[in-house]
Amino acid sequence: MSSAMPQTELAPITACTISRDVQNFDLLIEDMEAALGEAWGDLGFAEALAFFNQPEAETLEFVALAIDSSDEGNLVLLGEIITQAKAHDINVILIAEDVTPASLHQLLRKGADEFVPYPLPENELQAAIERIKGLKAAPAPAAPQQARPLKTGQSKEGAVIVVHGVAGGIGSTTFAVNLAWELANINGKDSPGVCLLDLDLQYGAVATYLDLPRRDIVFDLLSDTQALDDDMFSQALLHFEDKLHVLTAPADMVPMELISPEDVQRIISMARKHFDYVVIDMPRTLIQWSETALQAAHVYFALIELDMRSAQNTLRLKRAYESEDLPFNKLRFVLNRAPKFTDLTGKSRVKRLAESLGISIDLQLPDGGKPVTQACDHGLPLSSACGKNPLRKEISKLARSLHDLGRNEAEAA
Repeated sequence: MSSAMPQTELAPITACTISRDVQNFDLLIEDMEAALGEAWGDLGFAEALAFFNQPEAETLEFVALAIDSSDEGNLVLLGEIITQAKAHDINVILIAEDVTPASLHQLLRKGADEFVPYPLPENELQAAIERIKGLKAAPAPAAPQQARPLKTGQSKEGAVIVVHGVAGGIGSTTFAVNLAWELANINGKDSPGVCLLDLDLQYGAVATYLDLPRRDIVFDLLSDTQALDDDMFSQALLHFEDKLHVLTAPADMVPMELISPEDVQRIISMARKHFDYVVIDMPRTLIQWSETALQAAHVYFALIELDMRSAQNTLRLKRAYESEDLPFNKLRFVLNRAPKFTDLTGKSRVKRLAESLGISIDLQLPDGGKPVTQACDHGLPLSSACGKNPLRKEISKLARSLHDLGRNEAEAA
């Protein structure tokens, strides 16, 4: 391992590791030596900012920023390192161990080009290096595109699929995003039109999970739905890979009361007019317009987990709906991170949970593990990031089942 300081007897360094103590990342040292030989150096966090302004930094192609849970208190400094590196046209590979998704998201938003978990998977650092070299050679990627103008005069009256997590971190947004994506790809070029609406106005993560920008026009739309027409709705939508249309949450945190039941009804009606399927990612909080989404839904998925908070929240939800004479039986409960088929004890717990709550658990989704979190952090659907993941397979089966059911009903009518 060479020093980051200039040495006349050595070839210029082309990369640097940046960490609190690189000895804590021994596998990274080995992979850097395998990939670059002696043409790399090591810097501390404070040293990096100063080094970027030195002439010797002009030869740097990338830096590997290595962090663990102990470094989460220095996110401002780490973000500045990424910002300065990008300002000097230096790519950034983020190496992270036991770091929360929120911290990873913050650093990736600062401009990190690649994320690799630590311990490093075999050959993953070399693959990341090759990808960023490809980024430098390729032309700059186009900005996320606004969806094409919607056709006026048509009325598809699409099916409304609502997704609601009864507790935080339960995976409802992951489920909504990937269900929408699977529906949008179900028949190749002849796939149905799908619109994904993120109505979690404060903490909506659909934009993050698809790596889409949050734009001010969404706030404008929500603030004045009485003026909503085909053109305004089209301008507010973004499309993901030319297949999925997305209305993201607003760029800034706004009050949940910004929109009324009438506003929500107008948005849903406009989406149904233009698309075969409208998938809605709901906030956990029950608010005035929650009933509007419930009444509009053809299928209402409520995600739970096999834990006490899900059980308690489901009971609260049940009491709230029944006290207002709302159709609680319309909810289709989905157990996320369900026990494996061979886990007989877990299966027994699932049965007791359903019986004690007086509900039917209609779908059980397997635990997709870390690849699911990594796919979300990279802004990719599961089919693109880890197509063979068991969670992705189950969501794909569900999408096919929903599409076949809708097609059969249409033919019968």
